Amino acid sequence: MLKITHYKTLSTVFLCILSASIWAEEFSTREISGNGFSANEFSANETVEKFGTSPVLNNGRKWRIVFYEGGPHANYYHYLEATIRGLMKLGWIENSDLKQIQRKKKDTKRLWNWLVNSSESDYLEFVDDGYYSANWDDEQRQANKSTLLKRLNSKDGIDLVIAMGTWAGLDLANNEHSVPTIVMSTSNPVESGIIESQDDSGYDHVHARVDPYRYERQLRIFYDIIQFKKLGIAFEDSIYGRSYSAIDTVEKVAADIGFEVVKCHTKSDISDTDVASRSVVRCFDELSKKVDAIYVTIQGGVNTESIPRLVAIANKNSIPTFSQLGAKEVQQGFLFSISRPGFKPAGLFLSATIAQILNGAKPRQLKQLFEESPSIAINLKTAEIVGLYLYADDSGSRLRHAGLCPHWRRSLCGFWRLLAGGAKGSYSGCRVSDGDHCRCRGSRRQAYSPQAQRGYCAGRLPGGAFGDCGSAYG
Repeated sequence: MLKITHYKTLSTVFLCILSASIWAEEFSTREISGNGFSANEFSANETVEKFGTSPVLNNGRKWRIVFYEGGPHANYYHYLEATIRGLMKLGWIENSDLKQIQRKKKDTKRLWNWLVNSSESDYLEFVDDGYYSANWDDEQRQANKSTLLKRLNSKDGIDLVIAMGTWAGLDLANNEHSVPTIVMSTSNPVESGIIESQDDSGYDHVHARVDPYRYERQLRIFYDIIQFKKLGIAFEDSIYGRSYSAIDTVEKVAADIGFEVVKCHTKSDISDTDVASRSVVRCFDELSKKVDAIYVTIQGGVNTESIPRLVAIANKNSIPTFSQLGAKEVQQGFLFSISRPGFKPAGLFLSATIAQILNGAKPRQLKQLFEESPSIAINLKTAEIVGLYLYADDSGSRLRHAGLCPHWRRSLCGFWRLLAGGAKGSYSGCRVSDGDHCRCRGSRRQAYSPQAQRGYCAGRLPGGAFGDCGSAYG
């Protein structure tokens, strides 16, 4: 199912959970089941009966695990934490709330140190000197790769490698060693050359989680809402930069739909973040004068320090933006994104994969495909600034494609009334008053409740899918 989330400044407002059947049919995505678990979480356990996920020792000793990354990235910490929580749930590690880690800077080094020094497990050993990060430095990367490969081929007894990101995946998805390697948090492990396909990693010892249509879903939803003719994209013109930006997917979707792609090249995987940031700012300046919308790709120059400048440039020129990364960047000012429902589902999938490997499965035998349930994030403040007017035509097709209730009249009012949950106020010149209703076609309806600025309506949507037009919290 599709969830819509909008943001007023930095406050989070959860709204309108609706059917994503349109994209589901096209990309074979799956809806959330009635029990609150996604079909993907369930399918992640399909092979459990064959290999098992119960904690076991390695011939009487603990399994030794090391960690390898190209450099720091916000997602890396969250993937590692979610995987650790999954292993806790499966009984491999004693439960802990990790509050000590979460209250401070969230980086993989601090989390790894906690695993080494503070975690309790009768089955796993997180190796003290088993943390490798190149800090996005090419020379350090080569040194780390050489050191780790020698170690993996020695009698040091390393049993599993967590390879975080594209650099790590490319360095370890090869025949230079045979230690089981789990590749996490890659933009596209197939296009970047880490694995052969979503069904086969190409190496008995390698597994890489795949969501092959993630960026295609983003682009089609962005187009359905904005209907741009020229889409700007800034990325590093390198093997890694093209992989991170999903430029091949962008060009494929552009050819299919019929819009023009305007490119600008940046610097990304370098140790000097300021240089990377300035390159993206320069590209935004150039693109904002040439395009109707900008697809903001994952790269080193798009970060907490640079995003306010990028948002200011786009807003000044009334350019709608779509963050490839997710809702976090929408909170910081970009207009749209599709965000994940937290990292927990992916963490459960990855921890179950690790558990099966330690129970005797070859990484290559296990399923790599894991698609997350999509949700739309919208920054309402940015929408007002760029003058975004969304409307439904008589058939409601435009908003239905965006996952919104399709029956609102041809105006912005209906759209904002839905997002505001009937809350009294003015959004982009559309006044919404008490007593307005949120109503899904063919469903029961309930009037706006002034308590906590909450409106609610749930029912059957066109096509027979059930939708929930959610609630708004001001």
